[in-house]
Amino acid sequence: MTETFAPPTRFAVPGRIAVSNRAASVWQTATITEIRRETPYAATFRLAVPAWEGHLPGQHLMLRLRAADGYLAQRHYSIASAPDDSGHIELTLDHVDGGEVSGWFHTVAGPGDEVEVRGPLSGFFAWPGDRPALLIGAGSGVVPLMSMVRHHRAGRLAVPLRLLVSARGPEELIYAREYGAETTPVFTRSAPVGTPVGRLTAAHLAPVLAERPEGGWEAYVCGSNGFAEHASRLLVEAGQPVDRIRIERFG
Repeated sequence: MTETFAPPTRFAVPGRIAVSNRAASVWQTATITEIRRETPYAATFRLAVPAWEGHLPGQHLMLRLRAADGYLAQRHYSIASAPDDSGHIELTLDHVDGGEVSGWFHTVAGPGDEVEVRGPLSGFFAWPGDRPALLIGAGSGVVPLMSMVRHHRAGRLAVPLRLLVSARGPEELIYAREYGAETTPVFTRSAPVGTPVGRLTAAHLAPVLAERPEGGWEAYVCGSNGFAEHASRLLVEAGQPVDRIRIERFG
């Protein structure tokens, strides 16, 4: 029997997923408990949030830093961890040049430091594990997609899931140690010997789309504006229904 994730009742599935306004509006204190380097420019920050009520893969949160003088800085960040990790969430952040929040995380933050978070936010990009999922990401756009991969593994879901992830080179491939048979990496500038170098193309998508799982793919695309436009265009040209493509973009 195919296993699916049974989300809490505050989420309405299938279709667009409702978000609890109460949970999304309450700021909570989160404590950094671990920092893991992913690439020279990205790191994962594990946060203990005892009152966190859970999330679905693909959702994000609002994070707030408060300076001693009262100055506030806040940003939206995708949640990288699976929802099965009770009491903890993980965020993977690029170190953005001049970034107030990412700069603090990468140069100042350490275990024991506290930040404020609220969420989860947005149901549009969430994947409850009920449909075959085709995930396409580039750079840090893989973060919400990895939450889906981790949930798929943790729940031992039988529903098909495939990930195509683009990076400039192996050294910039976030979560490189975690990928398995479900993942196809695409390298745009440098690659291991024998691996083609170049942008995501229809040829990368063709083998996955040819699988045609029962019910068809639900496609999730996340990356820069340019990548999101490019990847979604490839999907449409290959016959993926427009209403089965969900896009999250940045930059």
